[in-house]
Amino acid sequence: MLDKPVLTNGMRRVEGGTFRMGSDVHYAEEAPSHQVSVDGFWIDETPVTNAQFRAFVEATGHVTFAEIAPDPKDYPGALPHMLRAGSLMFNPPTHPVDLRDWSQWWTFKFGATWRKPYGAGSSIKGLDHHPVVHVAYRDAEAYAAWVGKSLPTEAEWEFAAWGGREGSEFVWGDELVPDGRHMANTWQGSFPHENTKDDGWARTSPVRSYPPNGYGLYDMIGNVWEWTSDFWSVRHQADAPKACCVPQNPRGGPEADSYDPRQPEILIPRKVLKGGSHLCAPSYCRRYRPAARHAEPVDTSTSHVGFRCVVRKET
Repeated sequence: MLDKPVLTNGMRRVEGGTFRMGSDVHYAEEAPSHQVSVDGFWIDETPVTNAQFRAFVEATGHVTFAEIAPDPKDYPGALPHMLRAGSLMFNPPTHPVDLRDWSQWWTFKFGATWRKPYGAGSSIKGLDHHPVVHVAYRDAEAYAAWVGKSLPTEAEWEFAAWGGREGSEFVWGDELVPDGRHMANTWQGSFPHENTKDDGWARTSPVRSYPPNGYGLYDMIGNVWEWTSDFWSVRHQADAPKACCVPQNPRGGPEADSYDPRQPEILIPRKVLKGGSHLCAPSYCRRYRPAARHAEPVDTSTSHVGFRCVVRKET
């Protein structure tokens, strides 16, 4: 970390408090709903943008994970021709597909990076104010360290996403599109082959394109999923039996429990993503809610995952 004062310009102060984390009425990994407490912290108003990430790369020479060819030792059994630098990119089919098979709409694109979000020949020209994507966990962590910040815990992120309210279906109320107004960048149409773009965007949108929440934070829901510092766990812990025992600043489960049981030969830890993205749709992924969570291997970058940072001390 650079020896310089932390700047909180472009951040919002979120005072600490106790809230009910998770959900008992949606996806299994969000349960059980339970009370936790977090201390106050500062959090970025928006996801980190391409312009901000470019400044970091130009100052440090950082090379992102997607720009480095995979080491065969880390991926036993991998096909040699796949061991090339690149990143996962959403590639919509032209017809309905089996929604149980995500490979029908995700492609490992050689040459896809934060600079070239759609692969060779693309660029971020005109996308300065869009969230940076194709960043793996270590890239987000390196940026946070450079600016003297940290990545949020899952509890901090979820508390901030609610914006001071609880109990409604969505951050803004109980209707996804109240009075026909889109409140976040999500998917419209039949996922993944039909995108009507009723909200005006096919992929990412500029930050601050939608109304902020009660804390003045933008894009906490939709646009891009966001990295948190917590290791993945398949379920939340149970609710504390007494008010005196409510967890304070919980930090997720152990690393050993975060590995993907479907790939026991690959010990890549997974972190928790929050917030959903522009690919979340009523017909497929209803994760445009603060309690929603998703497991992401730390070595994985995609076209719909970004991040924002926090500061945990008074500044």
